[in-house]
Amino acid sequence: MKKILLILFSFSLLFLISACGGEPEPKPETIAGEDVSRSPEKDIEIQRFNLQRMKEQAVNRTPCDTIALYEYVLDNYPEGTYLVDFDKTFTYNIPKQAVLYYPKNREYVFGVIARSKPGERLIEAKNVVGWDQSFIDLDSTELGTAFFYLVLFKCDGDEFSVVWEAPIPSHGGFNRISLHKWIYKGTEFIQSYFHYARGSGHIMYNYFFVDGLTSFPHLLMTYEGISFKRTIANVNNDKFPDYFEYVYVDYGDSLRAVDSIAFVWNEKDSLYVNSRNKKVTRPY
Repeated sequence: MKKILLILFSFSLLFLISACGGEPEPKPETIAGEDVSRSPEKDIEIQRFNLQRMKEQAVNRTPCDTIALYEYVLDNYPEGTYLVDFDKTFTYNIPKQAVLYYPKNREYVFGVIARSKPGERLIEAKNVVGWDQSFIDLDSTELGTAFFYLVLFKCDGDEFSVVWEAPIPSHGGFNRISLHKWIYKGTEFIQSYFHYARGSGHIMYNYFFVDGLTSFPHLLMTYEGISFKRTIANVNNDKFPDYFEYVYVDYGDSLRAVDSIAFVWNEKDSLYVNSRNKKVTRPY
């Protein structure tokens, strides 16, 4: 009984300490019942408020840091556009913006932005990031429709500019971006990783710098789940990556890959072509 009382007392003490821990942080004013997703002006106000908080809490600022990029997107992109966050690794992680500085030259910065579809409600960044949010395709009109882009920014002094902006063909479930090197050619590429909960798997959108970092990248989609898999391959030894599509068979008690089909990039038609059936093509 004493142990229970001691635990209850400890919780009460913690609650009292937290309740008396100083003045509450100021928040932007909201109107009762107001739907911010339908009010671009209110959305901008909240973003400006968050930006100011980030500036105040930053210990060390550098030119073209992540806060500066957040501000650039806010100032230069249409309303309803957001620099999205990486997915949380753990439940209580503080989310970080989906920004990656190119290690060979930090003047170049990769970022993932999400734009709201014109005419619909504004998206909420939290509704397009994470495993559960990969279901959003089933109900995108209710939560707004997000259009993702991988963007290469360049920092000149303390000013950003856009080098290129490549669409990411997904509406939700973003997890992370990372830099890789293609083992066959040594070509660098950015991989944008998305959850795919409906298929108990994930989808990777791979942007290859086949003509160098500053040229528009080449997109190849790969994926893996319970009954589907596609992997990067080098079939015809040109500068473009190819892929293998795996064929699965359901044996009742298990699913197994029994075959793989090569798809090769046709530069003339800008399509991936099935090596066994030329009529079967894929855009990426």
